[in-house]
Amino acid sequence: MQTVLAGPTASRTPTWIRIAALLGILWNAFGVYQLGHSFTQAGRAAMTSGMTSTQAQAYLSLPGWISAVFAIGACAGLLGTIALAMNRRIALPVLVASWTGYALLFIGDTCHGVFNGSPGQLVTLVFVVLVAAAMLWTAWLARKRNLLR
Repeated sequence: MQTVLAGPTASRTPTWIRIAALLGILWNAFGVYQLGHSFTQAGRAAMTSGMTSTQAQAYLSLPGWISAVFAIGACAGLLGTIALAMNRRIALPVLVASWTGYALLFIGDTCHGVFNGSPGQLVTLVFVVLVAAAMLWTAWLARKRNLLR
């Protein structure tokens, strides 16, 4: 007969959730890096390379709330995935904030014509919103299964 230890040394969290959280941390750390880079002259030049002067001007004249919702999406995403990796209940509401930030960024970019001349930007932001949704779903599932404390 074998004895199975249950307690602080035994992990109840499925491996796939841990892997998702760690990949989410890396993904969102890159997003926070991009956010910081977007405020530098070199970052702005890199973002507008390949755009026409009209497209670049439109991109650089976006309202401040666009940067604010990008910051919410990226920073909340990083904090939420760290909380998920640590099995903390706060992961779910923080990842809701992240997804909301990215969804508002998508709406703002659509309304301000960011995607008109840059289909690559559309594909990128759709992917970002889907990753945020996947991280949110992962946190929701972990909470539903009582894996968060």
